[in-house]
Amino acid sequence: MHAALYFPQSKPPFLTDQVLVISQVLNQRPASLVELKMLSKKASCDSHGQDSSYFLGWQEYEKNPYDQVQNPNGIIQMGLAENQLSFDLIESWLASNPDALELKRNGESVFKELALFQDYNGFPAFKNEMVDFMASMRGNKVKFDPSKLVLTAGSTSANETLMFCLADPGDAFLLPIPYYPGFDRDLKWRTGVEIIPIKCTSANGYKITETALEEAYQQAQKFNLKVKGVLVTNPSNPLGTTMTRLELNHLIDFAIEKEIHIISDEIYSGTVFDSPSFVSIAEALTERNLEDAEVWNRCHIVYSLSKDLGLPGFRVGMIYSNNQAVVSAATKMSSFGLVSAQTQYTLSQMLKDKKFTANYMEENQKRLKRRKEMLVCGLKGAGIRCLESNAGLFCWVDMRHLLESNTFEAEKKLWKKVVCEFGLNISPGSSCHCSEPGWFRMCYANMSEETLMVAMQRIKALVESTVVPQQTGLSKSRWLKNKWVFQLASYEREPDR
Repeated sequence: MHAALYFPQSKPPFLTDQVLVISQVLNQRPASLVELKMLSKKASCDSHGQDSSYFLGWQEYEKNPYDQVQNPNGIIQMGLAENQLSFDLIESWLASNPDALELKRNGESVFKELALFQDYNGFPAFKNEMVDFMASMRGNKVKFDPSKLVLTAGSTSANETLMFCLADPGDAFLLPIPYYPGFDRDLKWRTGVEIIPIKCTSANGYKITETALEEAYQQAQKFNLKVKGVLVTNPSNPLGTTMTRLELNHLIDFAIEKEIHIISDEIYSGTVFDSPSFVSIAEALTERNLEDAEVWNRCHIVYSLSKDLGLPGFRVGMIYSNNQAVVSAATKMSSFGLVSAQTQYTLSQMLKDKKFTANYMEENQKRLKRRKEMLVCGLKGAGIRCLESNAGLFCWVDMRHLLESNTFEAEKKLWKKVVCEFGLNISPGSSCHCSEPGWFRMCYANMSEETLMVAMQRIKALVESTVVPQQTGLSKSRWLKNKWVFQLASYEREPDR
C-alpha cells in the first residue's frame, strides 16, 4: 500500500501491515483478539498510531538507551524532537530568581493561593505574558489579545480540541505530507476526524501548491467526506522549513474559496535560525487587510513552550482564535487538560523578564544553527545530503541511494538495519506519510555534541556497509567488523552559513 493514501479509520491497511511486520522484527506482541474484544471500539482501533515505526523505534531505544559511559553500545535517540541545548540558560535564570520556583511573591509564599481550586480560564498574568512572547517572536508585526487565548496541556491537547470544535466524526482535514506522525493520534483517534493528504514532493522542496490543494480536496469529495479545513505546521515538522508567503497566500485563497478553516501549528516558530524569516498565518492575513473578512474568524493558531523553551514536561500549550465561539467551546473543553497553577505562576515570572527572553531566544537560535550544521557536515562526510532547512530541531535526510529498491518495503528494511544493527533510532519517511521512499527525519538537539559525533560515526559505518560492498564486491563482514566500536574522530565543522 502507498504510505500517503487516505485510509478510513475502520480499515487502515498500511498501518496494520506495518504493525505485523515490524512487531515481529522488534519482538512486539500484538494484542490478542480476546483482549481486543474486551475493550471499546475506540480503545481497540488502530488509528492511534502508537504501533507505527515512529513509536516502535522509541520502544527499542528505551530497552537499550545509549550512554557514553554506562552503555556505549546502546541505541542513540535521534527520533525525539526535544530541545536540550539551552537548559543552562533557564537554570541560571531560576537560580537568580528563586521566588519563581519556590512559589513566592516578594519573598512571601503563595503556595496556598496556587494549591486551591483554579478557574479553567487560566491566570490572566500568564496569558498576558504569553501573548507578548508570541508577538515578540513575530517581530511585533502582529498583536495578540489574551482574551482569545485558550490554555491547554500541550499542543497535542490543543490540536485535538480544535478538531472537536471544528469537525464532526467523519469530516476531514487536509494536511500536507510529510507530516508529524503524532497527528494520526492527535487529530483522528478520539475525534473520528479523517486526514486527507496534500501531496508535496521533493521535486519542489515540498512546497504547497494550488494544484496539490485542489487535488486533496477532490480526493475527499470522492470519499464523500466533508472538508472542514487545512492544518499546516509552520515551521514544518518533519522538514524543518518555514512556509513562504506564496504558500501562505495559496492557503488563504483556498480557505476563502472553499469556506473552510485554517489551523496553523506554530510550535517551532521560535526555532527559526536562518533565512528566510518566519511568517505567521496571522501576519499573512494582516498584510492582506483581511481582519474584517470571514476567513479571519476561521483561522486558528496552535502554540506551546515545548520546543522554543525546551519545556515539554511542563505541558504548556495554547489555542489562539479570532472566533469567539471557538474560544468559548475550547475553554470548556480545556477542563480535561489544564496547565497547573504552579506552572503558570513560574513561567509568568520568567516570561515577564523581557531581557531574559530576548537573550534566550537569540542564543538558543545560534546554538540550534550550530548543531544543525554539525549534523549536515557529518552526513555530508558520509555521502548523505539533507533538505535545505532553516528551523526546527531536526533535518529531513535523503537516504534514497541506500535503498535496495525504490519501495517502502526497502525503506522499512533500511530503517530496521539502522535501528537494530547500527543503534540509531531515526524516523522513516513512511511514518510521516511521505510519498517518496528513502527520506528520514534525524533530530539533533536532544543530545550532546559528543553523542552526535558517535551517531555520525555510526552513520558512516552504515553507508560503508551498504554502499561499498555493492560497488566493490567486498564482503559485508569486512565492513561490519566491530560494528559497535566507534572511535571519536576529530570533527571538523563547516562554518556557519
